[in-house]
Formats: sequence, C-alpha cells, structure tokens
Amino acid sequence: MKGVLLVNLGSPDSPTAKDVKPYLDEFLMDERVIDTPKWLRNIIVRGIILQTRPKKSAEAYSKIWWEEGSPLIVISERFAEKVRNQTDMPVALGMRYGSMSIKNALQELKDKKVDEVLLVPLYPQYAMSSFETVVVKTMEQQQAHFPEMQLTTLPAFYGNSDYIKVLSESIAGGLKNFEYDHILFSYHGIPERHIRKSDPTKFHCKIDNSCCTTNSVAHHTCYRHQCFNTTQKVKAFLGLPEDKTSISFQSRLPNDPWLKPFTDFEFERLAKEGKKRLAVITPAFVSDCLETLEEIAMEGKEQFKKAGGENYIHIPCLNDNDAWVSLMAKWVNDWQTTEILPV
Repeated sequence: MKGVLLVNLGSPDSPTAKDVKPYLDEFLMDERVIDTPKWLRNIIVRGIILQTRPKKSAEAYSKIWWEEGSPLIVISERFAEKVRNQTDMPVALGMRYGSMSIKNALQELKDKKVDEVLLVPLYPQYAMSSFETVVVKTMEQQQAHFPEMQLTTLPAFYGNSDYIKVLSESIAGGLKNFEYDHILFSYHGIPERHIRKSDPTKFHCKIDNSCCTTNSVAHHTCYRHQCFNTTQKVKAFLGLPEDKTSISFQSRLPNDPWLKPFTDFEFERLAKEGKKRLAVITPAFVSDCLETLEEIAMEGKEQFKKAGGENYIHIPCLNDNDAWVSLMAKWVNDWQTTEILPV
C-alpha cells in the first residue's frame, strides 16, 4: 500500500528557553547544517551558541507564537489535513527536528499498512541543510526501523511550471492594492561552501555572475541557481520589471562567507536609494515560520523604516493555500497511479 510522508523543518514545543535549547541543539548539531568536524561543532554549538541563543530565540518565538502552537507546526498540520482530504492514501506529517519526529511519522504509516512511501521534503529548492538532510534522515530511520518500506522522494520543485503558477498567483494576491517601488525576493542564506560541496562536478559552482546561468548538471543540487531560477520564472509569469526586483539571502554566521547580498543590508540600501514602498517575499519556504514571521515581517519592517522607507509588506508563504494543496494532491495522486513525479 502506498502512503505519503510530508516533512518540514520543525519547531520547539514551546517558546521557552527550556524547550528551545534541545531543539537548537538537534538542529545546529546536524552535520549538514554546520558542516564542521563534530569536535569543532560541539565547541561552536554547545560551548558557545547554546550558552546565550536559547533565551534570545525563545523571545523571538514568543513574538510569533499562536494560541494553537508554533505557526510552522499549525500551518503544516492544516496543509497535511487538506491534502488528506484530496487523496485516498494515508498522509503522515513529520519534522526534521523536534518532537514530531520522522520516525514517528513512518510508524504512523506502517500502522496503516503502508509499505511504499513518497517522501515530500517541504522545501522548493535543494540545499544540503534542508532538502538533503530530510532525505538522509528519513533513509536512516527507514533502514534502521522500517526495512520493509520502500522510499521514493519527490524532487525539488523550485522550477516546476505548475508550482510557479501557484506561487506567482499567491504573490499577485499579496500585491493587490499595494503600490510598490520594489519587490525583494529574500531566500534563506547558506554558507558558500555548501554550494561547492553540493556541486557534483567539483568545478562548475564558482559563485560568480555566470555559473548559475551556464547550463550544468550542478544545477540539480545548486541552491543558489535554483533560487535565481524560481525568481526569474515568477518575474516572467507576473511580468515584473527588472529594475523593480532583486534577490537577497537571510541568515549567516560571522567570520564565514555566506551567500550575498544579505537581506538586512538590502533593507537599508533600498530605503536609502529612495525605495519608499517595499514588498518582500520568501520563496525558500512554503510555510511561514520564525524566519519569515519575525525576522522578515517584524524586524525587516523596522529596519526598512528606520533607514527611511515608508510602506512595507511581507507577502505570506503558500501555507495551506487551496491551490497549493490541490497541486500537492495532484503530485501525490499521479505518483500513486502512474509513479510519475513532477519535473
């Protein structure tokens, strides 16, 4: 019997330092997130970051926490339930980090007699710290605890035409009645070395002005290329002017080259260049989370206005948008009947 496993990032159980600390420990100790030797990762994470970060992160989570719980979890549960209503296969939801484990989700599917699983990492673009770590963790859990199961993975869907249509129409709805001077496509940031590590050719990804637009097999696992590809296709679908759009990357650690330009720097630059009305979209995520709701929607607005901007909106992620649900249901139903996956 076939079934579906949806996997998203995860969340602490509550917006308290007590619950945030173990969540951050699991997340930051992942070798695909901080890809240093384990001894050094221990020093960085447990010796430095976890000494102060849990309290600060708990404060940030408390700003965006919903009455029902973590927004990311609640949104993912709503999405999963809607997908269930459009397929006759069992659909389970797991998280890469936190108490809603992938193992528990696989057990849920096993209890329903599922032996063929379609794994759906809920990330549009491929990155070793998101898509890849979900796939690897799921395979580890499957081999260790559910060897009778067969796994198939839905590919990264960053450039799929149906996905671009759904994303673009959602963005158009968010832009309705907002007269913008500029639209910023802000993506989650990753270290530059992750791009090079994911390059199967070991020579194509130079992170310059040409490699992401020069055709290569490396693009199948190149997060930077896929971010640019998503952006270009959305711009083409919506007919957005080149001079009114740009790309940036959130999140970074000090003393380490990360993808540029940095989103917070762009807020200041755009405002100082006279862009008074800014719309920000975050297409690296399908579900709103701490990074979009606090870092972009709250902190970003404050940074932009402090630098001289006037009107600012963050356009929500797809979340449980009905068109997005229907598209996911189509993908999983196509796999069930024909084993054809989207490209």
